[in-house]
Amino acid sequence: MNLDPEILEAIYTNRNQNLRTLCDSNTVMLVFLRHFGCVFCRETMSDLTQVQQQLKREDIKLVIVHMATEDIAEVYFKQHQLTNISHISDPDLSLYEYFGLFKGSFFQLYGLKVWLRGLKAILTDGHGLPRIKSILGNYTQMPGIFILKDCQIIEKFIHKSAADRPNYKEMVDKSKVVSL
Repeated sequence: MNLDPEILEAIYTNRNQNLRTLCDSNTVMLVFLRHFGCVFCRETMSDLTQVQQQLKREDIKLVIVHMATEDIAEVYFKQHQLTNISHISDPDLSLYEYFGLFKGSFFQLYGLKVWLRGLKAILTDGHGLPRIKSILGNYTQMPGIFILKDCQIIEKFIHKSAADRPNYKEMVDKSKVVSL
């Protein structure tokens, strides 16, 4: 899917880089988080910490999109050893909407699958209890992941449930095949 280069040019990261320039010169993994109080958001950040070295080896630039202020985001990224990353604050959700990520339904956010995976993430994986605070983001927003190259989406993962857990390594491997 082609993206509008003018729209990407108007979107800036915390490092004052526009998304178009990043996509023209790099392969970009654009990760849209739910709110920072979400246990699955913390799980995602933990997963990204685990694949950071692979992304560097594959020359894939990680950019995280969130709804909080940059200062709040930096606190959470630091807790997950995601320092020196580019991120975009999108409190009005316009970038989420542009990429086709919308509010979740009741079952996408609170269904049985979400409760079971949430309990595992809290009790077994140690990602802590959920916190709902408006300053952390919109708790009804659904997440997603897109791999971009040359203003095109070459791979994506759209969550069907808040509890979905993408395989980042598999996404990177698929994107290498697509970009050849």
